[in-house]
Amino acid sequence: MWPRYILNPKPFYRYHSSLESISGILQNVRVGQQISVQGWIKSLRKQKDVTFLDINDGSTSKNLQVVISDNLETRIGVGSSVQTIGILKVSSKGQTELSAKSISLLGECNLDKGYPFAPRKYYAPEYVREYLHLRPRTKKFSSVLRLRHAATLAIHNYLDKNGYFNIQTPILTSNDCEGAGEVFKVLPESTSLLKSMAKEKGAFDEAYFNKKAYLTVSGQLHLEAAAHALRKVYCFGPTFRAENSKSRYHLSEFYMLELEEAFLENLSDLLSNIEQLIKSVTVSLLEKHADDIETCTEKKIEYSWLDKKFIVISYLEAVDILTNKLNKCVSSKGGLVKDHELALVKYFENVPVFIINWPKAEKPFYMKEIDFDNVAAFDLLAPQIGEICGGSLRENNYEKLKSQIPSRSQSHLDWYLDLRKFGNVPTGGFGMGFERYIQFILGIENIKDSIPFPRWPHNCDM
Repeated sequence: MWPRYILNPKPFYRYHSSLESISGILQNVRVGQQISVQGWIKSLRKQKDVTFLDINDGSTSKNLQVVISDNLETRIGVGSSVQTIGILKVSSKGQTELSAKSISLLGECNLDKGYPFAPRKYYAPEYVREYLHLRPRTKKFSSVLRLRHAATLAIHNYLDKNGYFNIQTPILTSNDCEGAGEVFKVLPESTSLLKSMAKEKGAFDEAYFNKKAYLTVSGQLHLEAAAHALRKVYCFGPTFRAENSKSRYHLSEFYMLELEEAFLENLSDLLSNIEQLIKSVTVSLLEKHADDIETCTEKKIEYSWLDKKFIVISYLEAVDILTNKLNKCVSSKGGLVKDHELALVKYFENVPVFIINWPKAEKPFYMKEIDFDNVAAFDLLAPQIGEICGGSLRENNYEKLKSQIPSRSQSHLDWYLDLRKFGNVPTGGFGMGFERYIQFILGIENIKDSIPFPRWPHNCDM
């Protein structure tokens, strides 16, 4: 039998009962109680006999006002970390505040020594981005980080409730899932190690794993292996693209939610699952984190699409709308570009749009054929962003799949063909760029401002 203290663990805070989060204090105001708070000073206002401090500890976008009657130590200023003990009160204006008995300086922050963010001053995102290590301290970006956490939790909860299992797919892989060649090659730093492991002179890039290894561009193929045993699976982790793009939509490292389901035969079922997931997660954020959403949205965001069915059109219908109604030129070889995507969503009054049944030439090898020219694939387009999600039914015909695998990948994907050889079932799935979803929900202009530490060409700071 397990010891009682293991079965009934006491929360850590019980051993420090006077120390509480500002979020908890503001949610459960206990007037007259003595408490202790730690945090950072966001603003400071000195009057004749009293000083007002706004303190934030990162648990909420809201600050706690601290009232100090004694003289404040001169080293305590905006940006400083402090601990204060006092009595909770409600001001004449109905605001919760802490009447401080004492305040201690934990870490000084002198603006004259190079701290880049002065109080009550607006800074452009490009400027804030120059200080990635300090950016989480800004009010807007701390809200973005809390909302990323909340969205991640909501996604996991939704998928768990609907019977999906979280699979940790590898970051190091020997295949290029998308087949576009936009991969980062992985090699040990040590040349002597490579020389000692190489089977033949000069074959350094295959020395460590006996084959070339890359940072993953997708966990999809590994998820398909898991789906053939667990039926409904997903992964949620970092993926990498070696693209020379500095646009507001692209990153070299980003997070992607990927889902795979066995015994899935209809594309419409997959689209319905995605729509329900996105709406459920978004509603959860709006209901539980309205303060953070208001803090980090620079302009009014419309969520009326939550009450509407997502639009579904074929690729041919999309091309027809673009050329005949929107006067856009669509290349017969280039497919749709960002301008086309944004125009289509605007045409449908900013309701997200599924474009289905794509030309086979525009999509990867593993997508299921509808006919000789087209595959059962889709892209989901969102307002202001364009594509945030893509997926398909997977080709489950062994011979067709074998003939479609690029020649350079044949030797590395025998195992993938085995999935169609032993206990074969129809499968389907999708990948959703998490940062693009965050952009969409919060109206963030540049994707670099939706991830804690962005990486893009010529930029890998920290």
